Amino acid sequence: MGMALEVAKEAYRAEEVPVGAVLVKEGAVIATGYNQREGLQDPTAHAELLAIRSAAQAKKSWRLTDTTLYVTLEPCAMCAGAIIQSRVTRLVFGTHDPKAGACGSICDLTTETRFNHHVIVQSGILAEDCRNLLQQFFQQLREAQPVPS
Repeated sequence: MGMALEVAKEAYRAEEVPVGAVLVKEGAVIATGYNQREGLQDPTAHAELLAIRSAAQAKKSWRLTDTTLYVTLEPCAMCAGAIIQSRVTRLVFGTHDPKAGACGSICDLTTETRFNHHVIVQSGILAEDCRNLLQQFFQQLREAQPVPS
């Protein structure tokens, strides 16, 4: 999770919402990603999706079995779906997302028994650090906004 936080800081420096993802297999990092929605002008350019795409290309397979995805923020429905579809074995995330989280906050796609793949989920890892980075980013954005007249 520490590496995912470092990747999230790359997003922060790029003026993107600071979410980082690291995909690991057998103790080795196979892909990383951070939010790039603004830079790419792509609504699907979430950290998780970019890491999953990168790993699938590197492995030449969409099946990412026996992997663990570390993410600083609880995945949204789109990302949770991609995690399930790509057969990621384990998801570890930092802080919950009460506005868009789909792994326990708003809903929990990872516990849906009708899917043919199930993900082991662990949450709250370095939650305070992950939350603080996000709060700092949004505070800085608010302070940079001109005051309405």
